[in-house]
Amino acid sequence: MAHDGADIVMTIILDDLLTRSEAALPELAALVSQATEALRAKVSKDGRISGALLEAHQYQAHGLAWLTTYEQSLKQLHGWAKRLADEGKFGEIEQLILQIGFGEYLAQIAGGIQMNQGEMVRLADMDISWTPSDAAATLIASGNSNAARLRLVELMQDVQGRSIFGQSGLDDELEMIREQFYRYAEDRVKPFAHEWHLKDELIPMSVIEELAELGVFGLTIPEEYGGLGLSKATMAVVTEELSRGYIGVGSLGTRSEIAAELIICGGTQEQKEKWLPGLASGEILSTAVFTEPNTGSDLGSLRTRAVKDGEDWVVTGNKTWITHAARTHVMTLLARTNPDSSDYKGLSMFLAEKTPGTDDAPFPTPGMTGGEIEVLGYRGMKEYELAFDGFRVKGENLLGGEEGKGFKQLMETFESARIQTAARAVGVAQSALEIGMQYAIDRKQFGKSLIEFPRVASKLAMMAVETMIARQLTYFSAWEKDHGHRCDLEAGMAKLLGARVAWAAADNALQIHGGNGFALEYQISRILCDARILNIFEGAAEIQAQVIARRLLG
Repeated sequence: MAHDGADIVMTIILDDLLTRSEAALPELAALVSQATEALRAKVSKDGRISGALLEAHQYQAHGLAWLTTYEQSLKQLHGWAKRLADEGKFGEIEQLILQIGFGEYLAQIAGGIQMNQGEMVRLADMDISWTPSDAAATLIASGNSNAARLRLVELMQDVQGRSIFGQSGLDDELEMIREQFYRYAEDRVKPFAHEWHLKDELIPMSVIEELAELGVFGLTIPEEYGGLGLSKATMAVVTEELSRGYIGVGSLGTRSEIAAELIICGGTQEQKEKWLPGLASGEILSTAVFTEPNTGSDLGSLRTRAVKDGEDWVVTGNKTWITHAARTHVMTLLARTNPDSSDYKGLSMFLAEKTPGTDDAPFPTPGMTGGEIEVLGYRGMKEYELAFDGFRVKGENLLGGEEGKGFKQLMETFESARIQTAARAVGVAQSALEIGMQYAIDRKQFGKSLIEFPRVASKLAMMAVETMIARQLTYFSAWEKDHGHRCDLEAGMAKLLGARVAWAAADNALQIHGGNGFALEYQISRILCDARILNIFEGAAEIQAQVIARRLLG
């Protein structure tokens, strides 16, 4: 690719890029501390954080969440680069990703962070200001240059066909696992995903059986219960690669991950022995039944009731947005067992057994009915509304054998669930990048490929950079989980950023397609629809930002 100013691309790299990027990190940590204290001063009342005041200053709170996410993102991007440099793997692609990533995110921190397309948050909104040091100012001025972006895309074309652009930073074992699932996605998922989407079909059972044989449903379940006992990092890598093929396939393991985590953290020994082996083998498929109409993220206000009847429970109520509900054998069902409560303290979790349905009779179990919700994307498992009227659950299937623990038990799964959702987002972003780049190479306009035009190349460069940033933040949150560290903050930030990156990548890839991107026959139309859900499920972006801010305030 020809471009002007090639001689300035390497200026920052030759002037010690790693040193400059590292020098900028303490400044960002100080900004986060200042923003946290500024918000704390506004939302404290009688020595405590006031929920009402926090809501009143929501824009400032969410700005703090995004600022902290950017700070942690750059910290992890620098850590990734430093490890590669120590291993002698810090090549030109990786150097450009670091340079552009720091240049862009520092510039956004200084001038305004894009929370979404229409909402920019600035340091003044957080009652703070920043005079960048020489190191940060140099990165802001020259890091994300046109020449750097064009050079990155030039190099990306030389390695096209690999799973990602740039070194992942993973160890050899995880790279082997990535390669295995990259190949599976290429051979068994990508060629069929668009047809499944267009026909609004369930992912074939043959694919589920193949994933079961590969151990996808038991990746993190302990070996003593029939699983592989692998790390959350492994789960993130597998989820990313399968989601690169199709988000529906990458999401198949989410339900077993949630169910297994619930049982491992809160189940009795008998429940672990009964359920975990079947979940690990894929013989038992599960679905999460939490959300209700008119409640959304406000799980504490759930109204579905479970009433004791002898040794068993009888459930009455309505649920919605239940993924893969028809085919499954067990529901992790959240219901209110204390009729006098009106908050999360009266909720209990059940392992509610059901009979898998068929096309003709999707919900044959007595006491429950359901109907499909037609959706834009994320179609491979289908979404349902469920109604329970006299639905019976065995007494032995109250999770942990204790009432009133359901919300707490669910909260214990959120770290893993959000790590996995962040990994799904990274996979979708990578898919958008690959499809957008291939189209830009193949499509000729005005006598040359689209990729030769700087605005097109710049889009692809930023997709690659932001996807790598989201990837490293996701891997870090998984690493924290694997090492027994509390990581709800890191997992939440990975999910928050990853969802935005996936949507931006899909939107820009469709823009590169022009009018063809709006045609259903092109895969990018599906990826755009699939990417949109990531900012909504597992906690909408606004809820996620609120949770991060509340956590930062302590």
